[in-house]
Amino acid sequence: MEGKQFFVKTIGERYIRPVKKEDEIKAVATNRKAFHFYHIEDRLETGMVLAGTEVKSLRAGKTNLSDSYAMVEEGELWLYNLHISPYEAGNRANTDPIRKRKLLAHKREIHKLLAKASQKGWTLVPLRIYFSDGRAKLELGLAVGKKLFDRRETIKERDLRREEDRERRGRKE
Repeated sequence: MEGKQFFVKTIGERYIRPVKKEDEIKAVATNRKAFHFYHIEDRLETGMVLAGTEVKSLRAGKTNLSDSYAMVEEGELWLYNLHISPYEAGNRANTDPIRKRKLLAHKREIHKLLAKASQKGWTLVPLRIYFSDGRAKLELGLAVGKKLFDRRETIKERDLRREEDRERRGRKE
């Protein structure tokens, strides 16, 4: 069986789970606006508390991250304005599409984020949603806003990289 790794537990050792690479994890939704408007300084993987129909709707890709943000309230991490469309086959079990959702992280990670995010100009921005081992995960970024000239500079750099790639491909052919 290729691709799967099996580990045997012996006395005194712990199970070792292989870490999936970034390209092996398929994102359900990404927040492309976040990379345009913010400098992402630090990232954190968190779990999400969801209802059953929300999970089914996520698996179908019916979500929008663009206007969402996270905040720390009373020592807990909460996600606001994440839109998960109601599951089509669901009935009264469907929940409000834009309700606030609790994020799961260790207390020390929350305190670290709170210390940084409470400074002026810093915010917690969701970057992507994906499934890891059957559980919905959210990648949260600690970000500071870009100024207009920073955004223009980023666009220039991206255009220059595209031109260089086109030239390299043209020479190989």
